[in-house]
Amino acid sequence: MLVEEAVKLIAFHLPQFHPIPENDAWWGKGFTEWTNVSRAKSLFRGHYQPHVPADLGYYDLRLPEARQAQADLAREYGIHGFCYYHYWFNSRRILERPVDEILRSGEPDFPFCLCWANENWTRAWDGRTGVKLLEQNYCDDDDLAHIRWLAQVFEDPRYIHVEGKPLFLVYRSSLMPEPARTTTIWREEAQKLGLGDLYLCRVESLTKERNINPASHGFDAAVDFQPDWSYFSRPLRRSLFWAVARSLGLSEKAYGKHRVFDYCSVVNRMRERPSVPYLRYPCVTPSWDNSARRKVDAVILKDASPECYGEWLKAVIEDANRGGRENLVFINAWNEWAEGNHLEPDQKFGRKFLEETRRALLL
Repeated sequence: MLVEEAVKLIAFHLPQFHPIPENDAWWGKGFTEWTNVSRAKSLFRGHYQPHVPADLGYYDLRLPEARQAQADLAREYGIHGFCYYHYWFNSRRILERPVDEILRSGEPDFPFCLCWANENWTRAWDGRTGVKLLEQNYCDDDDLAHIRWLAQVFEDPRYIHVEGKPLFLVYRSSLMPEPARTTTIWREEAQKLGLGDLYLCRVESLTKERNINPASHGFDAAVDFQPDWSYFSRPLRRSLFWAVARSLGLSEKAYGKHRVFDYCSVVNRMRERPSVPYLRYPCVTPSWDNSARRKVDAVILKDASPECYGEWLKAVIEDANRGGRENLVFINAWNEWAEGNHLEPDQKFGRKFLEETRRALLL
């Protein structure tokens, strides 16, 4: 039985695959996410790096052909839509061009929604967490400006709705000084603009975002975000024995510099997590390895396999399909290449992760 009509797979989508003035200034002329991806190195035996794209190549999201190819490929394998990261800093938007051109052109004809990545823009991804490049400053006037800009996006016929309401995600609602006040402002202004009510979801991303009833922040539901660091076990080769082995040159130093885990073991731990007493849409990830970004303290899920991912996704879909409501399942991610979690084909696996995605929908 094909369940894609009952369960809608939404893949997080990173738009940082085109140059922007800010990245030129911060990281060097012409920087895009591909800059980090292409520099990645294998750090220990069996470590899969670099990730080299296959079917879509090193694309540039300024090109409509690239955006269309992504949508065509996603649709072919059962992805219902993309959730684009949206960067708003007090009415200043960055990495906005792909979504702007999607809105302006009407192409590709593929469902989408937005997730506000509301963290400060820092150098956290490369370990230099103290350097702020763009800072979030919250206030009522900015909340109003934000929802007024979003209103035009919500009215796009391709925009994803839940229960007839436009779906909007916030990545870290706990960073907002008064999240319930912001969501109230948004809802009241949406009514005045003739949009009706909104369907707001808070993302359970970092450990600090976990186990918070979304209603307490003014949200309708939560969205799980994988990997869930709070359920990880001890990294591989982190005992005293292995520390001595590294000092003697008998084990790769990468196990001491980075946190390395076995992917399938992590998947099993994720599947054993207890349920929560509120509505939380599930999420899976095909892998994770941000060593392309971080030279120290990267998190690496080694030996990720399409088959293990497929079994995880199938189990999540089966649980979601029993809910009897409009069910969403999120995938992290469509194209987070520098974090090693992407459904887009690569030279090692080809389309195998996509094939497992499609297979999981066939119950």
